[in-house]
Formats: sequence, C-alpha cells, structure tokens
Amino acid sequence: MTGMKAIRRFTVRTLVPAQISALTRLATNLRWSWHVPTRALFESFNPELWEKSRHNPLAMLASLSREQLADLAANPDVVARVAQAQESLESYLTEPRWYQELGAGTPECIAYFSPEFGITEVLPQYSGGLGILAGDHLKSASDLGVPLIGVGLLYQAGYFKQSLSRDAWQQESYPLLDPDALPLTLMREEDGTPVQIQLPLPENRVLRAHVWRADVGRVPLLMLDSNVAENDDAARGVTDRLYGGGGEHRLTQELLLGMGGVKALRVHARLSGTAAPEVFHTNEGHAGFLGIERIRELMDPALTPEPLTWGEALAAGRASTVFTTHTPVPAGIDRFPRSMIEDFFAGPLAPGVPVADILALGAENYDGGDGEMFNMAVMGLRLAQRANGVAKLHGVVSRGMFSGMWPGFDTADVPITSVTNGVHVPTWVDPALAELARERFGAEVLDGPDWSKVYEVSDEEVWAMRRRLRLALVKDARRRLRSSWKKRGAADAQLAWTDAALDPDVLTIGFARRVPTYKRLTLMLRDPARLKALLLHPVHPIQIIIAGKSHPADDAGKKMIQDLVQFTDDPEVRHRIVFLPNYDIAMARTLFPGCDVWLNNPLRPLEACGTSGMKAAINGSLNLSVMDGWWDEMYDGENGWAIPTANTGAGDSERDDIEASALYELLETQVAPRFYGEVVAAAAGAAGASQPHQSALPAHWISMIKHTLAHLGPAVSANRMVAEYVQRLYQPAAEAGRAARAENYASVRELAAWIERVRPAWQEIHIDHVESHGLTDEPQIGETLQVRAHITLGSLSPADVRVNVVYGTAGDSDELNNTADLALESVQDNGGGKYQFSADLLIDRSGDFGYGVQVLPHHPALANPAELGLITTA
Repeated sequence: MTGMKAIRRFTVRTLVPAQISALTRLATNLRWSWHVPTRALFESFNPELWEKSRHNPLAMLASLSREQLADLAANPDVVARVAQAQESLESYLTEPRWYQELGAGTPECIAYFSPEFGITEVLPQYSGGLGILAGDHLKSASDLGVPLIGVGLLYQAGYFKQSLSRDAWQQESYPLLDPDALPLTLMREEDGTPVQIQLPLPENRVLRAHVWRADVGRVPLLMLDSNVAENDDAARGVTDRLYGGGGEHRLTQELLLGMGGVKALRVHARLSGTAAPEVFHTNEGHAGFLGIERIRELMDPALTPEPLTWGEALAAGRASTVFTTHTPVPAGIDRFPRSMIEDFFAGPLAPGVPVADILALGAENYDGGDGEMFNMAVMGLRLAQRANGVAKLHGVVSRGMFSGMWPGFDTADVPITSVTNGVHVPTWVDPALAELARERFGAEVLDGPDWSKVYEVSDEEVWAMRRRLRLALVKDARRRLRSSWKKRGAADAQLAWTDAALDPDVLTIGFARRVPTYKRLTLMLRDPARLKALLLHPVHPIQIIIAGKSHPADDAGKKMIQDLVQFTDDPEVRHRIVFLPNYDIAMARTLFPGCDVWLNNPLRPLEACGTSGMKAAINGSLNLSVMDGWWDEMYDGENGWAIPTANTGAGDSERDDIEASALYELLETQVAPRFYGEVVAAAAGAAGASQPHQSALPAHWISMIKHTLAHLGPAVSANRMVAEYVQRLYQPAAEAGRAARAENYASVRELAAWIERVRPAWQEIHIDHVESHGLTDEPQIGETLQVRAHITLGSLSPADVRVNVVYGTAGDSDELNNTADLALESVQDNGGGKYQFSADLLIDRSGDFGYGVQVLPHHPALANPAELGLITTA
C-alpha cells in the first residue's frame, strides 16, 4: 500500500557506549562548527559517512550502527582521542578568558536578541548578513568569555533552499526541520514537562511556544518554537519560516521574539540558577518589543512591589538597552499599520501598559513620516539609551536617515554612534591557512591582534597556498554546477563540459550576497561584449563565481538572477562564469578562501557594512569594491581597489554605465595584469601567446596579499567588534542599569519626574541675545573671547540646562564645520527667570571663525544631551 502518511514522526537519538559517551556532548555543543580538531575527530571515524552526513556530527552519530559504535568504543586510541577532545571542550568552557581579566563591574549577563542566527549550515536559521553577523557575535563572545545569551526563533523551515528552473528563474523550497535531529535541547521544567511561553493574542487566542537551547561554545542560544500541539493552526505556523508571511504573521513573529524572548530569559535564569541579563541588545528592529515586555514587568504589581509609572519604567528600561540598526534603506525596516498594533495591545498582551504610549514609540511623527504607520526601528531607537550603526559610513547614513526624530539638531549630533562589524576568524579562515599559521607561529597568532608574521612567509609559499585554495574552490564549484544543471533538466550526457569548467590557474573573482536590486548583481553585465572579452582574454583571462538568493517576494531581484544565469549559459563563456544556487555557509567555506578578488558594487551608501569582503580578506583575497560599508574606512590603496562612484547628479542608468565602465577599466588595466605579473603578461602578449602565462611569481600581488592579512586581519575580526561593544556600549549600559535599579529605582523615579517637568517647560526657553568681548581689531590664534548669552529659562533653572557655545570654521552661508563646543558655566541670575551665561573661548584656528549658542537639557542620567530631542539655538 502506498500514499500512507505518518500521523506522527520523531527522531530517536543514538545511545553512545559509555567509553565514548562524550561524543554526544561534543556533537551538541556547536563549538565543533569552528573547532577544526573536533571536526577532524568525527571525520576520522568514517570519512565517507562524514561527507554523507554533510559534516554534521549529530547526523553522523545517528547513522553509525550499534556494531560500528561498539567497535569505536573498543578501540583504546579512539577512547583516548575522545577523552582528549572532551577535556579540550571542558577547559574552553570554564577557563578565564579576556572578559574575566576586565575585573569587577562588568555586566554579569547580556541578552542578545536577533531574528536570525547563522552559526552553521546544520542549523539553517539565517538568510544573509544579519544572521551570519549574529552568529559571529555569539562565537566571538564565547571565545572572549563574554557572558552573552542569545535569543531568537526556531523556524520550522528556516530560510528557503534555492534552485533554478530551466529558464533560470529562482525556485524556492522549504524542507521542514526536525528539532530532535538538530544540535538542540528542549528546555524543560524541573518535573520534566517542556517549558511553555505564552502570549495572549486578539480574539481570546493564545500563542504558546517551546524553547530550544543551542550551545554556541560558552554562549547559550534560546530559540522559541510555536509548533506546539496545543496551539491552533495559525499559531503553530507563526515560526514557520524566516521572513515569510504578511503583516500580521510577521508582527506575531516579532511579538514572540521580543516579548516571548524576555519571558524565556526569565525562565532560563530560574531553571539554570544563572544571573538575569543586565543589558539587552536589540539587533535590528525586529526584536524591539522586548522593551515593551520589560516595561510591563516594571509596571506589574505582581512582579515589582512598588510598580513604576510608564515614564519611570521607560527610563529604567532604556538605561540598560542597546539598539543596533543594520539597514541604510528605509525599505529594509519593518513597518506595520498603527491599527494592527492597537488591535494586538488592546487585549491582555501587556496589561496595565497604556496603548497610546506604545503607539507613540513607533510613531513616524516627523517630517516625511507616515502617521498611519508604526516603525520598528523608530521604536528600537526610542526604547534604547544607546544606539549604533555597523560601520563608520553607516553611522553617518543612519544619523541622516533618522535625523527627523531630532529636529533642530545638526545631523552629526544625532545620538547614533557606530561599531564596525567583524567576522569570526576561526569560522571563516580556511583550515589549511590556519594550519600553516599554527605550524609556523603557534596557535595564538590568528587569535591575537598581530598578524604581521605573514611577512616571514616566503612568496613561494603564499602563492602555493593561494593555488591550493583556488583549486579546492574550482572542484567544489564544478560539483555544484553539474548538480544545478541536472536540476534544471540537463541529461548526464550533456554535462561533460562541467568537468573542465573553471581553471585553477585563472584569476578568480567572487561575488556572493543577498540579491536586492541595490547590490547590483548585474552591474558586470552592463556591457556584455566587454565582459566577454575580459573572460576570454588570451593572456590575462578572468573567471567569476557568483551566488546569492533573492527574497521570495522580490521579483526584481529574481529577474537579475535570471539575466545573469542566462548570460552564464552561453557555451562560449560558461567555463569562465558560473552561478551557484543555494548560497549558504557550506558553500562559503570554499568560496571566500578560493577567490583571488572579492567584488562588491552596491549603490553607495546603501551597503551598511558588507562583511563578505572581510571573510575574503582574512584568507588573503583582495577586495575590489565601491567605497561603501566597511571598505570606505579600511581601504588603503594596497589591500585592493576602489571602484570610483559616479557623482550623485547622474540618473540611475547613466550612473550604472559610468560605474560599470570604471569596473571594467580596473579589471583590464590593473587587476588582471597585476595578477599575472605585468611584465610577464606584456612579454607573452608580444609573443602572441594565447594561454594564461605565468613564469614568475607576481611579486606586487603577493605583497598586497601579505599587506591585507597583516593589516585587515585583526581589524575585521569579530573579537575586535565584540570587545568594542563591551567597552563602549555594554559596560556603560550595565552601569546605567544598576544606577536605575538602585534604592528601588529612586533615580529613575526622579528622572521621570524631571522629564515630565522639563518637556512642557522647554517652550519657555528663549535666547534673548549673545554678545562677545575682548578681541583686538585683528584677532590672532591664542586670543580669548568672552562670550555672554542672555537667556530666559522661564520655570526652569540653570541646573536643568547646559548652555554651549559651538564654534568652528564658518562656511559661505555661515554654516559651521569642524566644530567643537564649550559650556558657558559662569551663571548670573538677572531675576524673573532670566540668566546670563558666560565663558572665555580660546581661538584655536585661523581663517573664517564663527560661533553659535545652543541650550540643551542637562541631567546626570542622560547618556547624551540630544537624548530627549530638545534644543534651543540662537
């Protein structure tokens, strides 16, 4: 009988013999995903099975028979190696690390919320850069000993798997995951029943979720899963897939992530006896509702004996919250109709919390905003006292993008800083490269801040290593190419050409990322004849390997993929340019190390950071990129090439033509000739050669590889990034949070009362006039100028404000550049709410000097004077 379907399915976990029982622990702690010796141990048991199980230790254990396991357990060498691996894991999990050396006062626990986490392809809970970054953040926190705990959702189908139709249109499939077969543990109450998180929904419905725990080295990751038997069908499907579904579905996911995530943390702290988080880090707007749940807790008499008011609870929550924005494009931000938010919160979702105040948090009540929409990033900013973008340029872009929330402030003073992203080196550096470094210089060189030892490696060795990595990529790409063509309907007899596609001795360029239109996947196709000439050049040819998924709802992105693949299908060039479907962590493992050049050509400044180029750089690839994201701050002329940007005056099409032409020009005149060694290429050309020809090592290229490794290696490391988060954001947030909680929230109650007094009174402030004294007729650098500002404060006092003189170089229309400020701290009370503020200003520059005066709120609990969005200027 066929067609019968299982009414229930479950995975039976393997019982491993006692002598080697540590294998289960080794397989379930995801440290194996970046710890080469642990992976090598599993592979050594049965290399064939290791390949078949797609390098998943748990799946491999499950497919070993009882006899095979018994044989392993009877082998003293295996038992010793397992014990050694277990010992290595134990010491990794317990020994003091960088964070433990920081001393007292560091946060005891930091909660890190993200809608996606890319840790390993075995746990496909990521779509692109945001998730991979979150995974790298957890891994580096683990390596540094930072007491982080991750919070996310467990999607039943993860993100989609990508294939191509015969006519090159992207096809999506969503194979369901079985959590029992993944390296996860179900969180259970003391009596053994699964923990259940509940959120009340409109129409008397309840959303229930189980909590799965993944161990990422030292860092636990809690993932909420709504596929619970007691849920109705709609609720079971809430965590069906990443970034799927329409508005209400997406909103429910984000409520579960934020509010449900806080509830899960509380249960975890209770069951594990560990510290509750002191700092909450909201990675992008999706998780913003965590702030509402924390406010609800502080306003709930059952949880807080002397409950706080809305204003007090908001101030307390903000003090210990960090918000990171990742998008420079408004289209990348989740927005919901105001009425939808109102429907959800009108019921018992956050009892006692005023709905009008929740709505105000996400309101786009600024120029250019839409009053009917609720904006998740805007809410994230209003719920966090500290906020950052993910590269220096992205910080500038974010301050401009959200400047409407701070009317009257210079864009530069909008309180959003930046921490440039990084990548987790042990995950992304090729094992062969890591092994070479370990053999020559000891294990710590790649973990440390000094990579300059690469200069001690001979040119021959560097070049041989680059060829090994390129060859590994070519082999992997051929296998994937053949498989893709078969899925598109080609017969085996038609695919012999794939065995010779790509060449391990040809300059290899990589381009792999998500495919929204602004990343311009098809910029390289602007002039197909010119691209073809580059691919087929008789002396210095290039080959290009491309990958990337387009969001299922993005037809413009899918059309780009189709156009590109149709170009790569041409028999004349298909051996030199390939598109590999289903880009994921597994593909990235050979792609980043194997490419000589990493190409990135987004529309500037729409790339927030672009960490893929960093992963290429730590493997000795050179970047060829538009000056956007991280490249804008780290390009130095010797670590790759900058693609010039067309001036903003050009229309879209003209700008693409100009920038594509600049890209071809760089490839033709600089990149390709340098790879093949300019002199050799010229000689070969004169001799009429028609083969890529390299009789000597390309010394300049190799010097660029060494320079890239030495200088970019430590700079792009996620260890550097996480250390920056700790010192610049987590530590101050923890201190502010402790001050807020002290003496039953005394300071927060005082701050909220102060804000309630200052806000309405701000309109009474007026700068009556400003005068200056003491300059000679021809002022010189070093002279001082006494500045006096006469200000009406109305019902406020001088202690409530800070009056600054802002000075700098005055431009043509009197705008100030390169500014600094000085507080006018000498105060004279003139009666009737009028005061004179003064200070001596030292003239520190020549040229057109100018100054202005501003009044800002002042309170010791404010992290930034711009925080309340209040300012008065002369």
